[in-house]
Amino acid sequence: MKNKMQITKNESLSKVNEKFCELKNNKKLALMPFIMAGDPNIEITSDILLKLQESGADLIELGMPYSDPLADGPVIQIAASRALKSGTNLRQVIKLLESLKGKLKIPIILFSYLNPLLCFGFEHFCEMASNAGVSGLIIPDLPLEEAYNFSKMVSNHCMDLILLVAPTTPYERMKKISNHTKGFTYLVSVTGVTGERNKMENRVENLIAKLKEVNNIPIAVGFGISTPEHVRRVREWGADGVIIGSAFVKRISSSSEKDVVDNVGEFCKNMRLAADLKN
Repeated sequence: MKNKMQITKNESLSKVNEKFCELKNNKKLALMPFIMAGDPNIEITSDILLKLQESGADLIELGMPYSDPLADGPVIQIAASRALKSGTNLRQVIKLLESLKGKLKIPIILFSYLNPLLCFGFEHFCEMASNAGVSGLIIPDLPLEEAYNFSKMVSNHCMDLILLVAPTTPYERMKKISNHTKGFTYLVSVTGVTGERNKMENRVENLIAKLKEVNNIPIAVGFGISTPEHVRRVREWGADGVIIGSAFVKRISSSSEKDVVDNVGEFCKNMRLAADLKN
């Protein structure tokens, strides 16, 4: 199987692949903050996205609020509730991204549960998201067996469908997931839901090594990462990217509307320093 990190220039690379290749060449760990669209409102989300880009984010995972976020812990659940109360919906998120085309230069990856996309119309959603500049899609409750056909639809609209591997995923299934994900493999570092943790579990290092045995598609680690030390540990274990969610969302919820953008930007800068391989 061809190493996706070594595709020649005359072959097609997705925006996500291009970003990981660029970072690998510069010996940098990909920094990917997660925020909830519409928290506390859609206008501030726009400002936060631009501030994250300015502050060193390489990609951004943008959550679409949903009333039953099964994979998320309390911090992100409450953020989704705030966003829904502010009136945020799927069309608003797409409209927001359309308004930022030309301003947001880094890949944007949408995070959504499957049911809202099916209710909206999956093909129509993919078309709208692609036109708005979206580079990838994460659907945490989409099983591998259902992902094959959905992945084709996503790819047809020049986006990557990114699949998740959990600590409890059997090795043979891990291989299948890693061989069918696009852009990168999302490695969930803990059993359970999203949320800040006091320490990184050492088994993550072994999981990264196992995934690298399968193929060389980039690996980004998420769930539970909240400090510069966590980022450095993931970097040392050989991951290609780090996804930080609840720690960013918590800063949004604890900040005033006046200070929230600057506070998120400052935290992003600290995580950028930790992600830099030369530090």
